[in-house]
Amino acid sequence: MKLHVDAWDPAYGSAFDAAEGPGGPQAQSSAQIQADVELPAAAWRPIEPTPGLRPPGTVLIVDGVQRVDARVWVTDDEGTTHPGVAASYAAGVVRCDLDRGVAQVATTRIERGLFTPLDPLPPIVAGTIRYPARRVSRGEPKDLALGVQRHMRALEVGVSNEERTDGDLLIVDGPLQERAHLPRALGYIKTHQKEYLPADLTAVVTTLRAGQRSPVFLLGTSWHRFAWYLRLPGPAGSPWTGLVRAECAADLAPADAVALADLSAVTLPRFASTAYKDPRAPQNLIPIAGLERKLRTMLGDARLLHRALSRAAA
Repeated sequence: MKLHVDAWDPAYGSAFDAAEGPGGPQAQSSAQIQADVELPAAAWRPIEPTPGLRPPGTVLIVDGVQRVDARVWVTDDEGTTHPGVAASYAAGVVRCDLDRGVAQVATTRIERGLFTPLDPLPPIVAGTIRYPARRVSRGEPKDLALGVQRHMRALEVGVSNEERTDGDLLIVDGPLQERAHLPRALGYIKTHQKEYLPADLTAVVTTLRAGQRSPVFLLGTSWHRFAWYLRLPGPAGSPWTGLVRAECAADLAPADAVALADLSAVTLPRFASTAYKDPRAPQNLIPIAGLERKLRTMLGDARLLHRALSRAAA
């Protein structure tokens, strides 16, 4: 086996992550929708926060980050060259004590990997950093990206249940999916690539004011979950500015899903970011931004790692 590290900085070329922006959905989804979970579709309207409802004393927020440290080329014993990436990824939990007004990073984990379609492969050892081999199905850029994404998600799943206490609320940055079995857990989706609702119900969503939410509906794609939209406080903009989608497990009773939706409406707006602090405001919640900064620092200096990988390959 021969290993070659691309001399270009991996930040150049095609973006590794999907682009994020404040705009609305770009395409209509074919997902199954059951709109009458909380209200009949004909009676859909913006729902105000429940008077007197208080957020939980403790909120746990889970997020992860990933980075390609180098693009690599691996030549097997038969002389065939395969593309790959050396990547770092991390996940962590922020514990927010709302009663005391204190937030702190409670748990962090970091892993690295050499993602290629070859198996078995020895790890790359770059100085004191080790990149174990992680096999993916193909060497296409999309497959490599999904391979890193899957391992980062698995790391997020691993930390999600480490800090739980009775009565807390767990917020996962991204789809809930593998963590739908966890109690009092919400998925938090801050960008919208697909339009799930029919036009008349979407019109209700885009007229929400800050703090208001849509009725709960059942959303079915490759998996099923209860979902609702909520607008966070912030400056006026496009109809989708400040809108987020939250989701919870489909095996909950509808009344329990509605209770979680009510709880989200009095909890999530407290964490909304502001534009002068974060260009992804208000959707990129303040604890999420702080956790991302911490995790990216843990990944190490990208230039030094690229240099160490190049030396290891040589």
